[in-house]
Amino acid sequence: MSNLTSFESEEQNGYIKIDQYNQKQVEEIAAHYPAIIRAIGENPEREGLIKTPERVAKALQFLTHGYDVDAAEVLRSAMFEEEYSQMVVVKDIEIYSLCEHHMLPFFGKAHIAYIPNGHIVGLSKIPRVVDAFARRLQVQERLTNEIRDCIQQTLKPAGVAVVMECKHMCMAMRGVQKQNSVTTTSAFTGAFQNDVTRSEFLRLITASLD
Repeated sequence: MSNLTSFESEEQNGYIKIDQYNQKQVEEIAAHYPAIIRAIGENPEREGLIKTPERVAKALQFLTHGYDVDAAEVLRSAMFEEEYSQMVVVKDIEIYSLCEHHMLPFFGKAHIAYIPNGHIVGLSKIPRVVDAFARRLQVQERLTNEIRDCIQQTLKPAGVAVVMECKHMCMAMRGVQKQNSVTTTSAFTGAFQNDVTRSEFLRLITASLD
């Protein structure tokens, strides 16, 4: 995917909306959609659909912009030497991704922990790593592993834990049509392969601060 190169600014009711996108890519994607709209029995010249190809192209570019992000570099940009060696947990990180099989959304939450081994990372970088991998065509299993591996290989901590809970629209809107099903995946390295450490992590992510 190419880097985003163009800006679009639109003022509406005193509020300025600014979009950043790659115009060439938008045009390439949008060019295919009139035929798709016709193929499903609609009229791409109808008023409500005239701008749909361009809107879909921009939406796809945003939903897959993770291909342009170096997740390891995100972590390296805020790594600090620190002699803290207890568990760091960032939980309830929102996830929005596209299933690569049907290009329908799946969404939910990720809970991530690591045990520093000489370095900590700015807390906001953990959710940014999640977004870097989620904003691609994905399967939940691979997404879970990619987040784990990126943190492990970049920070080199004593261990990493990732648990992800998501609802998949390809199961809710079509196919088996089970609206309330939730898929849970997990991935662990190092110290989190120990039952005691893993149990502490699982207890922390289910605990409430209320």
